[in-house]
Amino acid sequence: MLNQNIETEAKPKIPEQIWVLVVAAFIIALGYGLIAPILPQFVVGFDVSFAAASAVVSIFAGARLVFAPMSGALIDKIGSRRVYLTGLVTVAVTTGLVALAQEYWQILMLRGIAGIGSTMFTVSAMGLIVKMAPVEIRGRCSSVYASAFLFGNIIGPVVGAAMSGLGMRWPFAIYGAAVGLAAFVVWWRMPKTNASLKKSDTTSQPPLRFAEVMKDSAYRSALVGAFANGWSNFGVRVATLPLFASAVFSNGGAAAGFAMAAFAAGNALCLQFSGNLADRIGRKPLIVSGLLINGLFTAMIGFGQEMWLLIIISALAGAGAGLLNPSQQAVLADVIDSRPGGKVLANFQMAQDFGAIVGPILVGMIAEQIGFQFGFIICGVISLIAAVVWVFGRETLPQAKVEKVAA
Repeated sequence: MLNQNIETEAKPKIPEQIWVLVVAAFIIALGYGLIAPILPQFVVGFDVSFAAASAVVSIFAGARLVFAPMSGALIDKIGSRRVYLTGLVTVAVTTGLVALAQEYWQILMLRGIAGIGSTMFTVSAMGLIVKMAPVEIRGRCSSVYASAFLFGNIIGPVVGAAMSGLGMRWPFAIYGAAVGLAAFVVWWRMPKTNASLKKSDTTSQPPLRFAEVMKDSAYRSALVGAFANGWSNFGVRVATLPLFASAVFSNGGAAAGFAMAAFAAGNALCLQFSGNLADRIGRKPLIVSGLLINGLFTAMIGFGQEMWLLIIISALAGAGAGLLNPSQQAVLADVIDSRPGGKVLANFQMAQDFGAIVGPILVGMIAEQIGFQFGFIICGVISLIAAVVWVFGRETLPQAKVEKVAA
């Protein structure tokens, strides 16, 4: 026990620059939580179908998918900090303008542009964390960053539900202001130059090529896991859950808000230990478990036709995501290590966004034709397939650490 305590105390602290990103992530998620439960319903108010409403989520993810490689190139050219700030400002302006939209196509266009800004700050933040996180606490750094998003997502939907009396336009204006505030925090507190980043950027090692990293079963498995995560948690949960709630409950906006908050609460709870656990026993056990748990309870959402049941199912689905995400982020850092890996990160993000594009449209079509239950069951099947793929993936935590913990 004494040796274990000494080992824990010897671990490095989370760098200050990562804490800056954590604060910004919380502000962004807080604002996003306001609009996530109402976006599909707001779009349906323009007299469009469920599939068209889901397309607003899909075009956001589609723009992220298309622009991800260009984001990587911009990062190499002008630096992560500038790309991060440009992305935040883009999202702030376009989301605020949704509050003034008068036509469906205007929302579609603005969400597409916001998707470009989103991939800019997402890929930049991922790259910064990979470079700045000490090797010994990669899982913990990923957990802390993800926790900021989740705590924002817990508070945001609840606040959004309480503000439902203001109508569906005000939350978009508030979210735009929140992202603008996040941009200010990063501009103010994130240094323009960083010694550790400069050292890493000027390394003599060649960039890690996509063809090279695809030979690694861990990275291939991570791509499949990212697709499943994007499909269920960034696509269907955001686009289809609010539509399901509006069809089942009299106050669909509030029901969706509480369900999303429950998902975020379950996620945040698991994030408090999943990162440290991934650094101790390995990435793979948590990824496989997370995919199975998230898939099982996402498949059950369509049967949650009582408020209390929907909240419990959503919380357990969120717990599965909380086991999955930090470990997959740590796998990326393990695979890239000290080599430049912008394209590798961008392709991981593209896999996740591709799932978020395809999922809402297909599940929306299935929901209209044969019911929401079948649509959510498809999500469970996708996650099960990803878990099977990961069973054959490589464990990336150094074997010496795994053996030391087992002993």
